[in-house]
Amino acid sequence: MNSISCERSLSARHQKARRGELVVTVPAGFVKAGDRIEKDPDRRIQEAIALVFNKVAELGSARQALLWFLEQGLDLPVRCANGDVIWRRPNYATIHRMIANPIYGGAYAYGKSRSVPGYDGRSGIRRKARDEWVALIPDAHEGYISWERAEEIRKMVSDNVPASRHHGAPKHGDALLAGLFRCKRCGRKLTVRYTGANHNIPRYSCWRGLLDSGEPRCIAFGGLRVDDAIEEALLGVVEPGAIAAAGEAERNMASQRDKVQDALLRDLEAARYVADRAFRQYDAADPENRLVTSELEARWNKALTGVGEIEAKIAKHRTVTPQPFPMSASQVTALAGNLRTVWTAPTTDARLKKRIVRTLINEVVADLDDGTSEIALVIHWVGSVHTELRLPKRRRGQRNATPDDIVDAVRQLILIANDDVIAGVLNRNALTTGNGNRWTRERVTALRSYRKIPVFRPQIDGVEPWLNLVRRSYSG
Repeated sequence: MNSISCERSLSARHQKARRGELVVTVPAGFVKAGDRIEKDPDRRIQEAIALVFNKVAELGSARQALLWFLEQGLDLPVRCANGDVIWRRPNYATIHRMIANPIYGGAYAYGKSRSVPGYDGRSGIRRKARDEWVALIPDAHEGYISWERAEEIRKMVSDNVPASRHHGAPKHGDALLAGLFRCKRCGRKLTVRYTGANHNIPRYSCWRGLLDSGEPRCIAFGGLRVDDAIEEALLGVVEPGAIAAAGEAERNMASQRDKVQDALLRDLEAARYVADRAFRQYDAADPENRLVTSELEARWNKALTGVGEIEAKIAKHRTVTPQPFPMSASQVTALAGNLRTVWTAPTTDARLKKRIVRTLINEVVADLDDGTSEIALVIHWVGSVHTELRLPKRRRGQRNATPDDIVDAVRQLILIANDDVIAGVLNRNALTTGNGNRWTRERVTALRSYRKIPVFRPQIDGVEPWLNLVRRSYSG
């Protein structure tokens, strides 16, 4: 009888959940209003959670968003077991739980986990697959972002897992297409390794079959030429819309706000409220009751210390944050027109370029045509458009076709300059690689490695083997 009663109770509970009327607990950012879920009326909590989703979408990964919050010294709200909301230093789980929880996208969800027995006799909690949930109802209440946008961000974070079948988050290496190549022969993802004296020359290889099951290695090819070709194709796609995007950015520039300062000012407002309330409690206490007044005074001093710490953070932020440089519409348009120059500049962040690549390209299928000695590539752009490229594969002994006079120049320049400086000198003199590309540090390193040119080493005694032409004036 008891088991039947339990089954009926559980069935009724599930029926109520499928209607979206069973609200047990809610995370930080929401409150229970009977059988409904509403956003927390605290504006500080609302804007902090909205900032989490904005930064994850902007930076491309939950980890990068976490590092940004830690760098800026911003706390995030967390709901405790007793139902209270506290502010604390965020960790990865704090941000990842927000991204994975559909409630922030305005959806009602129930039955996301189940109890499983543990080895020590105690039960544990294990998350279910989404298709096993009891209920998932989009647009059930007001969320912090739309349901579609929440799903896009969740999928992006899920795809960043290296072990997944997706391309993963951008890495720190120099290879532009790491994680995007797929072998046409076996369907596995290509891995990247770095060669050269400084280990910065990428080479793509299909090693997974060999590593996982001892199968023969499928294909391998150098990364510099392939990255250059796909980079050229990508710039051809981006450049037509760059000027329009620059004009839109210039129009929105005036409306941009300092999100860090906004968050710190909200923290300051909350801290001042706590300090004022602590003072009122202390001021209302009976002075004769020293046990009470001493404790209230300590709380007031602690609250004032918190206010001072936040004020110091705001002052530091205003000191270290660079002021925006005003640009006219013509300047912004000119900068967009020189997109290729900006892309190839040494100061352009490699991770930013990789994020742009991942925004436009789903993956690149690669193969080797042994008959024509070519690298065959098929670029799968976002939007189901495909581009086929065929690049001549370098034969042994034909790593590049750099003219001998440039090689001799590198041999002389290496005596007085490193690879970065040499690349700049060659570019200023309008000298290109054998493939007609601009020189970069990696290409100079590759040339030296093939030609067995030693690396630049400063003189130990500080006396360098060259003369500086400096005008000097002598007094008679």
